[in-house]
Amino acid sequence: MRKVSLNSPASELNPPEPEGNAPDGRRAVIDTEYEREVARMYDEKQNDFNLLLGKETNLVHHHFGIGDFDRSPGALQDESAIQRRLHELENAQTERLLDLLDGLGPEHRIFDGGSGRGGTAFMAHERLGCSVDGATISQYQRGFAERSAHERGCADKVRFHFMNMLRTGLPTATVDAALTNEVTMYVSDLTALFREFARIVKPGGRYVFATWAVDESGSGDEIISAIDRHYACTMHTRGAYLRALLESGFVPYHVAQMDEDALPYWELRGRSEHSDTIEKLFIDGYDTSTIAYLMVAAERIGP
Repeated sequence: MRKVSLNSPASELNPPEPEGNAPDGRRAVIDTEYEREVARMYDEKQNDFNLLLGKETNLVHHHFGIGDFDRSPGALQDESAIQRRLHELENAQTERLLDLLDGLGPEHRIFDGGSGRGGTAFMAHERLGCSVDGATISQYQRGFAERSAHERGCADKVRFHFMNMLRTGLPTATVDAALTNEVTMYVSDLTALFREFARIVKPGGRYVFATWAVDESGSGDEIISAIDRHYACTMHTRGAYLRALLESGFVPYHVAQMDEDALPYWELRGRSEHSDTIEKLFIDGYDTSTIAYLMVAAERIGP
């Protein structure tokens, strides 16, 4: 069998497959009803708030933001100013996550699981110089991100694949780091996900992620279930993340809970004319410690 490297064309890395079982016995990119639901949701998100926030920079994110905003009387009353600051908070969140990958450079390769429309991947490449391979189960997102890569002049270094991060099909031990930016709540089995990352990350490499998690006690069930319904996701507990990392061959060396940094984003977003019920849910969740905002870095150990 011919060996495939990460420098091969995307079609060789993991060719698009039909939903359901592939004819040669391989599992399809989209394999379950839940995955089909998530793919449909993101295929249909083509004129959303995320796109509006990134219109000036062509950095479109699917995560939230960290940091504060000007609270002085009269500040940030204009909708365009609110949107601009929200986008700055989104970018600040990604920059903080990329801090955990300091030391990587142009000779390294990153895998971005759940890469969406490419915002995190582009920022990683522009800051670190790394090559980046992004994976999404949304054909719309993949096409959008590919067009953005050509517009930004980095399509040879930042590539996007119709690919399931649970079963990438990538060669073993061929990426220097994996990252996920607020996407792990779309996976029911964290251990299965982290084992796949442990397979593709080189020994000594890193996995870094940002996520919202829930309190171990199970308090605040109404808030948790309402957020899960809104985003068609299932949040995990803080302990579940740490256990799954250790079971998969990763040793966490940086675990930061950043609730106070995450809360202002929601307070500011609540001022936007595009706000809805989700802002209050997150504000109440952070105020009651029902949910937590985590950034974690772990090292891949073993052979």
